[in-house]
Amino acid sequence: MKENKYDENSFFQKYSEMPRSIYGLEGAGEWPALQAILPDFHGCSILDLGCGYGWHCKYAANHGALHVTGIDLSEKMLEIARKKNADPKITYRRTAMEDLSFPAETFDIVFSSLAFHYVRDFDALSQNIHAWLKPGGTLLFSVEHPVFTAYGSQDWYYDENGQILHFPVDNYYYEGQRDAVFLGEHVVKYHRTLTTYLETLLRLGFRLEHVIEPKPPKELMHLDGMEDEMRRPMMLIVSANKKVDR
Repeated sequence: MKENKYDENSFFQKYSEMPRSIYGLEGAGEWPALQAILPDFHGCSILDLGCGYGWHCKYAANHGALHVTGIDLSEKMLEIARKKNADPKITYRRTAMEDLSFPAETFDIVFSSLAFHYVRDFDALSQNIHAWLKPGGTLLFSVEHPVFTAYGSQDWYYDENGQILHFPVDNYYYEGQRDAVFLGEHVVKYHRTLTTYLETLLRLGFRLEHVIEPKPPKELMHLDGMEDEMRRPMMLIVSANKKVDR
């Protein structure tokens, strides 16, 4: 996540107007599905990679976490996090997640929300996470769904009247960098297949617990464009535990 798009004024202003930025977790369409599989935070040391505004950090602190470390590359994000979601149990730190270093078996839980698709080398990051987790510890993350990232444009195909025809899926097995358009601006993201996400974790010694393609919650279906979100998956949620050596 070396590209720091979120500290560009125009991009950050647009991001700050999104429902998830204004309303927090309740404004995130994937939150009900994610909340349903959260591990028990009580007494845990937690690492949040790509913590953004710190909503998840604060939730963990409010639900019994011993300490939470929130990592983000964007200083603008962290400024908001320190204002809106400060807590004595939370430490916010600015750095790229690829550059992090922690002693082995430091954390009980490693969490990440919609950040790993900005990382070029998922394998290397996953190796680090596996090392940082205590035996039996949990990795829980959400990413943009591989169907959503495959083509790169991340937009629908429209007819001559501007009506949606379909969502393009192409070059699925060609993993790597994509020049995506997010909030009307070009952003570098990285596409990888569902197989790569899951098999990487299994090869490193994780045990899969949950693999979820969250649907839009019913209470948000009245919002503009939300019904169209039923036509293709936008997000993927994965939960896995570090195996305990016996």
